[in-house]
Amino acid sequence: MLTAEASALTWALHDRPDAPLCVGFSGGMDSTVLLHLLAQRHTPDLRAVHVHHGLHPHADAWAEHCRAVCTALDVPLTVVKVQVVPAGEGLEAAARAARHAAFEDLLAADEVLALGHHRDDQAETLLLRALRASGPEGLGAMRRWREFGRGRLWRPLLDHGRDAVAAYAEEHGLRWIDDPSNTDVRHDRNFLRQRVLPVLRERWPHADAALAQSASRCADAGDLLAESDLAALASVATTDPHCLSRPRLAALPPMRRARVLRAWTSKLGLPPLPAHGIVRIEGEVLAARADAEAEFRWQDVVVRSWRDLLHAGSARTPLPQDWQCTWNGRAPLALPFGGVLRLEGVEGFGIDVIVRGRRGGERIALPGRDHSHALKHVLQDLGVPPWVRERMPLLCDADDHVLAAADLAYSAEFDAWLRESGAWLRWFEE
Repeated sequence: MLTAEASALTWALHDRPDAPLCVGFSGGMDSTVLLHLLAQRHTPDLRAVHVHHGLHPHADAWAEHCRAVCTALDVPLTVVKVQVVPAGEGLEAAARAARHAAFEDLLAADEVLALGHHRDDQAETLLLRALRASGPEGLGAMRRWREFGRGRLWRPLLDHGRDAVAAYAEEHGLRWIDDPSNTDVRHDRNFLRQRVLPVLRERWPHADAALAQSASRCADAGDLLAESDLAALASVATTDPHCLSRPRLAALPPMRRARVLRAWTSKLGLPPLPAHGIVRIEGEVLAARADAEAEFRWQDVVVRSWRDLLHAGSARTPLPQDWQCTWNGRAPLALPFGGVLRLEGVEGFGIDVIVRGRRGGERIALPGRDHSHALKHVLQDLGVPPWVRERMPLLCDADDHVLAAADLAYSAEFDAWLRESGAWLRWFEE
């Protein structure tokens, strides 16, 4: 007969989804218990994935152990080898990033990734986030459910402590891997687990449950704030998702403005804004003169101000001023440092044109005008930001007369040819 602790674990699957399940199976106690729980309930479309990090001499043996466990439970297993490249946050973070990337690549559409994190893990995560000065979203720690890749991520054991998981494993005679790196207190999480939480439990026996409850309340608060952030973001948005209205953004309270900036960059899929980035954007970019071209860069990403707009996106290298080539338009033309020109609707120009970078001083004879205009002023009137102009390819004839500035401005001659030919010129930045 199961103990009360082990029996309680049977309720962990109360919200089991009616969808294919993929268990992230390390072979450790937690994931072994989760896999056993699901397999005992004859869960349809159940499979497991073991990520082979190659960081330990016994990594191959661990993969074989996982194969044996899955064979005994009649659960298909995929073993994925990954390369862990330590970055600024260290080996532990790099291994986690590699593991999650592997899970995301393998997860099918509408499939659910089930992970074995429990309440003690949640308490550790809350403490780690607090020590990193996280806000409500970070202190919300791990969520029981969240979107992940093409599917969702589920942590069914999150409301149950390590003691209940261990009791279930012992009473069912399960075998698991004990990774010796879990006792290495050089890693932050292990230090909390081995040194800090035992001391807290001496004074507060229910410390894990209390910390996990705090995480849950922070998650609720974070969700409410996020809803308000999205409403505020919508109030300062423009038709271009990469641009915000500077005047409307500046009118928001400072704390809301900071949250909107983070929500904006997150929604664009950009790396998280560092704390000092908010300060720099507030003081140097948002407050800059309309013609100042102020910017803040981080991780190959840039936020810039120009006129009444704030722009965000990947930092791109300008087109070299001394670069040029000939192009007949029959095939797409790859540009230096990214970007492509395409001529659509016809089989080429019939002649070679010159494609080059801007050098300054160019003029263009626009349709319906009886004299040429400075290209710089034409692009300014079109609202083309300076950094886009720097990457813009020009199409010129043999006498270096400008036929087109990418697909944004055409000369009268080139515009007439496009219309007569039923052709389109397209410039793709990506």
